[in-house]
Amino acid sequence: MPFGFVAFHYPAPEHVEEFLGRCHQVAEASRTQPGFLSVDVWATADGDAVVTTGAFESEEAFRAAAGIARELGATPDGLSDLEVRPRQVHFLVSR
Repeated sequence: MPFGFVAFHYPAPEHVEEFLGRCHQVAEASRTQPGFLSVDVWATADGDAVVTTGAFESEEAFRAAAGIARELGATPDGLSDLEVRPRQVHFLVSR
């Protein structure tokens, strides 16, 4: 069953571009993983939030890709040093 996520990140204004760059690095690495379906990096028009989305063939494929993200220095389960408040992550299943 396809498994996905949407995450709202809140980088400090002075770190938005660096944070976006890191998100794109993780997105590129995700694209090479087995079970990958899609990934996108968005920013709100006001620049207050970065929104990442992704979809994988299964939760297991997502978890494996999240491990790769950790190796790149991403912190999918917590607050990075570039963020000013905790991210909001919502996991999704295709129905």
